[in-house]
Amino acid sequence: MNYKKYIAQKIVIEGVGAEEIEEAVSVPPDQTMGDYALPCFKFAKALRKSPVLIAQSLAGEIGCDSVIESVAAVNGYLNFKIARKPFAEQTLARIEREGARYGSADLGAGKKICIDYSSVNIAKPFHIGHLSTTVLGGALYKIFNFLGYEAVGINHLGDYGTQFGKLISAYKRWGVMEEVERGGIHAINELYVRFNNEADEEMEREAREYFLKIESGDEEANALFEWFKSLTLEYVKGIYEKLHINFDSYAGERFYTDKMQPVIDELRAKKLLKESNGASIVDLEEYGMPPCLILRSDGASLYATRDLAAAIYRKNTYDFEKCLYVVAYQQNLHFKQVFKVLELMGKEWAKDLVHVAYGMVSLEDGAMSTRKGKVVWLEDVIAKCEEKAYAIVSEKNPALENKREVAEKVGVGAVIFGALCNNKIKDIVFSYDKALNFDGETSVYVQYTCARAASVMQKARAEGYAVGGACTPCDSEYELIKALAQFPDTVCSAAKNYEPSLIARYCVDTAQKFNKFYIDCKILQAEETVRAYRLSLTRATLTVLTNALGLLGIGVPEKM
Repeated sequence: MNYKKYIAQKIVIEGVGAEEIEEAVSVPPDQTMGDYALPCFKFAKALRKSPVLIAQSLAGEIGCDSVIESVAAVNGYLNFKIARKPFAEQTLARIEREGARYGSADLGAGKKICIDYSSVNIAKPFHIGHLSTTVLGGALYKIFNFLGYEAVGINHLGDYGTQFGKLISAYKRWGVMEEVERGGIHAINELYVRFNNEADEEMEREAREYFLKIESGDEEANALFEWFKSLTLEYVKGIYEKLHINFDSYAGERFYTDKMQPVIDELRAKKLLKESNGASIVDLEEYGMPPCLILRSDGASLYATRDLAAAIYRKNTYDFEKCLYVVAYQQNLHFKQVFKVLELMGKEWAKDLVHVAYGMVSLEDGAMSTRKGKVVWLEDVIAKCEEKAYAIVSEKNPALENKREVAEKVGVGAVIFGALCNNKIKDIVFSYDKALNFDGETSVYVQYTCARAASVMQKARAEGYAVGGACTPCDSEYELIKALAQFPDTVCSAAKNYEPSLIARYCVDTAQKFNKFYIDCKILQAEETVRAYRLSLTRATLTVLTNALGLLGIGVPEKM
């Protein structure tokens, strides 16, 4: 049963629909206030009454039944208490019935949502600054698919620009094929860094010529570029596999080379393109923004040109419901300009483009700085977390089988959770010790809770104990059951707000409630009927936490 919907249908407010009421119904932070509450403040203006009087009037109109145990008006809130036993019975039965699909929905049936994330640069290794876009986008991809959408994961590769002419020049001067093949992307990056350190005017001219050769279809230049690209994708796909990241398209900037001119022509035809010091711009002054540069004075395209072409291509190809751009907040102005230009072009779907901005990641020893040489490769962060996890797991459980496999799940989970546990717009300082704390608000704590629940279920199976049924929950049981019942709403909220951190915080909160239940209530030692019910609650918790962590891209070890 959808209790929020049930409550909303019992409430009649003139001029307010049941959907709006249902959206306003929430779970109070304090159990003593009730199980659900309707704040009446938002209805005060329309009804010309104080929230206190509205709540009192509604409380007198709503009767109790087998579902609603009591209704009370308190300081402008309408508080509901639910009958515990049927609530527990229905919640546990639903989780048992739906299993791995519990929390999913068909909200997006027949709709596509494009998600542009990670967007790696060809020939450059992943550094920790790429972590947020990658795992945030990856989580949104899983969440929207879980809710019935057809998510289209797009890796908008950085594969266009003079830097590739520099790379070819560097390779032809100093590169050895066998060494590059062996060293992979790091060998390519070393050549690129060496070029930038040693480049003179002649070398810069040569780099521009090689880039022009790539653009003009020169066979040798393009063969080298494609080789660099294949080495890069081989490298990044290994990291994506570890982080459980998927893509449906690797169409990068270069893909839109032949798709920009029609956009430029359309801008001219609609008299949006203006000349400014030899460059071509769209004037956005009246919208409080600087001009959007479309072509440089030498006729070269820019990021905005390619993003305009990409947006139009995606709409024509996928007919998306929404198109999300998971890009750092430093690009706020860029996306405001691009979206406004599309709106001025008459693209009514420009309103469906969303910049999902996020904060920066740094380590405890200081901010990332490529100029100062303080680049930390993401693969090194993952490897260090795995090694630290292996040492911790080995110390806590020396006899544990598959310690390396467990350490990988724990270490990778810590990296992902560290980037997703806070509101996405916040800057993050990643700490190995905090991320791998078994007692903190971490993925390790949640994974350990899952392992504890799995251990209980394993012992129950060994003893042949029955699982199922329901009793009237005590307080700690009821708090846990309410948390499990909130998971579907949490997933929907995470999608609506493009905020996977809601699921991360849900995981910690639910794990804490399970551990309180575990301490307060005997499970295997309880009387038969109570034991069966508590085992059902334990199994349901394991199912829900596994589902929740899975949406973040985090695996669950059976033992820890």
